[in-house]
Amino acid sequence: MSTDKKHRFRRRGIYLLPNLLTTAALFAGFYSVVAAMDGAFIRASIAIFVAMMLDGVDGRVARMTGTDSDFGKEYDSLCDMVSFGLAPALVVYQWGLERIADSAIVWGKLGWLAAFFYSVGAALRLARFNSRPVKDKRFFEGLPSPSGAGFVGGWVWLGTQYGLTGNQALIPAFLVTALAGLLMVSNFRYYSFKEFNLGERIPFTQVILIPAVFVLISLNPPIVMFVLFAFYATTGPILGSYRLLRRRRNANATQADSANADASETERATHHDKTA
Repeated sequence: MSTDKKHRFRRRGIYLLPNLLTTAALFAGFYSVVAAMDGAFIRASIAIFVAMMLDGVDGRVARMTGTDSDFGKEYDSLCDMVSFGLAPALVVYQWGLERIADSAIVWGKLGWLAAFFYSVGAALRLARFNSRPVKDKRFFEGLPSPSGAGFVGGWVWLGTQYGLTGNQALIPAFLVTALAGLLMVSNFRYYSFKEFNLGERIPFTQVILIPAVFVLISLNPPIVMFVLFAFYATTGPILGSYRLLRRRRNANATQADSANADASETERATHHDKTA
């Protein structure tokens, strides 16, 4: 086989390791839907978090091993739509159907609308991420779809763990699902954590943070995971509001300085006229 034929054959192939991890994430997302259909909502929620961890690893592995490719990026985006766009929406909707009580809201209508709104938000978020150039790698524009999935999946896990039913389960589920979809298509900036480099050396004293995180999560996984992702989801609006207020204060301060300067200039001109 000639050298040109070998190169053409290699270009037609795909890299195994990163795409294997992406496929594993897709499997976890698909399994979460199957588990929800079987009524195993804790397993369904955990599967969403497993898909999230695998999705965070495949890109880093591809960049570290030099096996990133356009095919891998497109494949990853399609798998993200299934694992973080469709799976959480179907899981939370199915979870709500099994918790309808006599006094509950009309989940059969509002529930699927919220789930569909979430799925549309995830699709638009992924399309925007793929089509727009990244201005600042430190921040995401809009809530990342894996974080939105963690927000929704965390509530399902929490509600299942504590046996919530009726309005106390469905009203928060509706708000969490709709809010996650809205935040994904928003322009709020979220910290991306891409500056965290696994290949860099860290002080030995910071190594203790790694087991501390696992200990914190193990204390009460559903509460800790839901609170963590709920907090991350709210950082976008909070920081956005803070930046807006700061810009307004700076603009007001600039206008005040300009007004004072104009007043001083007018006073000096008046004083000069009187002196003359």
